[in-house]
Amino acid sequence: MSDQKLPTRSEDFSEWYNQLVIRAELADYAPVRGCMIVRPYGWALWENITAALDKRFKATGHVNAAFPLLIPRSFIDKEKSHVEGFSPELAVVTIGGGEELEEPLVIRPTSETIIGYAYAKWIQSWRDLPVLINQWNSVVRWELRTKLFLRTLEFFWQEGHTAHATNDEAEGETRQMLDIYTDFAVNEAAVPVIPGRKSDSERFAGAERTYSIEAMMGDGKALQAGTSHNLGQNFAKAFEIRYLDKNGELQHCWTTSWGLSTRFIGAIIMVHGDDQGLILPPRLAPFQLVIIPIYKTEDEKSGVMEVATRIRSELIAADIRVKVDEREGYSPGFKFNDWEMRGVPLRMELGPKDVAKDSVVFARRDRPGKEGKSFVSQQGIAATVADMLREIQKSLFDRALAFREANTQHPENYAAFKTAVEKGFARSYWCGRAECEARIKEETKATARCIPLEQSGGPGKCILCGEPAADQAIFAKAY
Repeated sequence: MSDQKLPTRSEDFSEWYNQLVIRAELADYAPVRGCMIVRPYGWALWENITAALDKRFKATGHVNAAFPLLIPRSFIDKEKSHVEGFSPELAVVTIGGGEELEEPLVIRPTSETIIGYAYAKWIQSWRDLPVLINQWNSVVRWELRTKLFLRTLEFFWQEGHTAHATNDEAEGETRQMLDIYTDFAVNEAAVPVIPGRKSDSERFAGAERTYSIEAMMGDGKALQAGTSHNLGQNFAKAFEIRYLDKNGELQHCWTTSWGLSTRFIGAIIMVHGDDQGLILPPRLAPFQLVIIPIYKTEDEKSGVMEVATRIRSELIAADIRVKVDEREGYSPGFKFNDWEMRGVPLRMELGPKDVAKDSVVFARRDRPGKEGKSFVSQQGIAATVADMLREIQKSLFDRALAFREANTQHPENYAAFKTAVEKGFARSYWCGRAECEARIKEETKATARCIPLEQSGGPGKCILCGEPAADQAIFAKAY
């Protein structure tokens, strides 16, 4: 904890982010390069994310299970494109119990292979389908360049894996999960996202089609915030996941996988944060409101704490997450700044004068300074707080959407395109050819983030080569 100011986002966005993650006590560096320790405040935020997603998964018929951390190397090798995609990132165990293993074991980078092995045993008939399983776990990918939450060797996530009788069912599942991620991002995290299909070069290793939600960060860069993959029959054929259909004929299943990780915490930080620190959306914030008691004497303390305790109980009864800051030896000003940095949506200041007037002072995190302050009666306090939290949630989404719209250009030529991707998103027609995509990446460092599901304006001409193009794509520099 430090009262030293953060770097501003405009002078050094990357360093602002790095320092904020540490100083807000979301995470810390681990002794193994590229790994992170998620601290209690960061884990509470992740727990709220998992609860919001888990509720949506179960409402659509999915169930949770757990699969092993260690996967036989031969499993990874079975699906050719999958192993080519993951080989550089694999962590492999070769010694166990002091002896060299007969077969090396891979620490899971993702679980399609081990789950494929299990599904091949469990699925026999069309009556066994669909299989809709999700698991909450951590995975390991040996990343060369790491950044807390955004890209670490080990990270936490959920990975859903489903098996279906037909391609149409698998595609429906893939799109349904993309819709769930979109709904979560918009309504829980107040993060506007663009759902779309990935280009072939950006597709998940072993997938037929990959979809993603893409979000604009506060520096104009893109972040892939969740992915959903239609795996076709690639893994089903590699692992012989088959079923007897209603005609008694043996068929390969169609499978999907989908995931959202602790990287989303990075998205929340970079979409909503300001120069004072985090701004957390109320629906996900570990604490939605912090009460700062203000007093000088023991008599004042007694009266203030009595009211603070009563208000706390009222708010908890209304299912509002609240913290009373009772730390001794810190000034109210220090506590104000500390909780601002931690992004608590609403602060309540309570001193002897407020107690006498039967009122409190509120400070909204989304409106700094006097603009965010209000004096409110203690009567009906829970309803007042609930209304303010809803307003803050909407305000954060509206602000983030306005920022994205202001920084998304529709360039008419390649010169304008190059300028656009320096500042934000370029929404441009693209012919779909890998050659154009690769040249754009080489010349601008921007990648095709997704081909949005919502298209408008009919066909056009590729921003680079001028050839006919059926769709527009979002191009941007990305994390």
